[in-house]
Amino acid sequence: MADRIVASIEARMGSSRLPGKVLMDIHGKPALARLVDRLRACRTLTDIVVATSTDPRDNAIADWAQAYGVAVFRGSEEDVLDRVVKAQAFMNSDIVVEITGDCPLLDPEIIDLGVESFLANSCDILTNARIESYPAGTDVQVYRLAALQDVAVRIDDPAVREHVTLYFYENPDLYRCINILAPAALRWPGLRCQLDYAEDLEFIRAVYANLMPQHGPLFGLPVLIDLLKRKPELAAINRHCVEKAAR
Repeated sequence: MADRIVASIEARMGSSRLPGKVLMDIHGKPALARLVDRLRACRTLTDIVVATSTDPRDNAIADWAQAYGVAVFRGSEEDVLDRVVKAQAFMNSDIVVEITGDCPLLDPEIIDLGVESFLANSCDILTNARIESYPAGTDVQVYRLAALQDVAVRIDDPAVREHVTLYFYENPDLYRCINILAPAALRWPGLRCQLDYAEDLEFIRAVYANLMPQHGPLFGLPVLIDLLKRKPELAAINRHCVEKAAR
């Protein structure tokens, strides 16, 4: 039987920088809907699950997911590793495609490339997020659920429990990681395509407003980069925003 390949979306309402960001409107749909639509366009995925928490604030996410026809699992808010493991087990997954809920500009072609490359190679994890080359927010991470379950049983490190794949990357003697690098035309590691700050929301809304009329809602990274080369003022909207390190 073919492997069940499931994308799990980590999403919660309690973001410290932009609370409720995953359900904020982007050109007529919540950010999560934009992300789910893009994942539904992937050729390689068997299914999708939204992995949210049991916090009452996340009732809104669970209600939205049910209404939108996407599976939802509710687990620990702080122990993200445990939440992802249980969400994927709930889906009877073999292979995990780990997605964070703040990526409404994710390119389905990059997800498919990641999954196909993982299946074609002997590795424990495949990613384009560890070595910066693609824009932030167009990330793909692919690995087997069994490997993550093993980490969840053995490792109590708070950073690992929060940053799900950190143990894989910090132990290269135990896990073989394949890094995908962006081709020259898509290489823009300083570009922010993720939703963490109000400025990110302004940027993403501007991108959709510019591209949807001609290209529809599932435009890919090549079209996005072409837009920003023509209108560099858009990329400047959130250029000053930064991410905190895992440690």
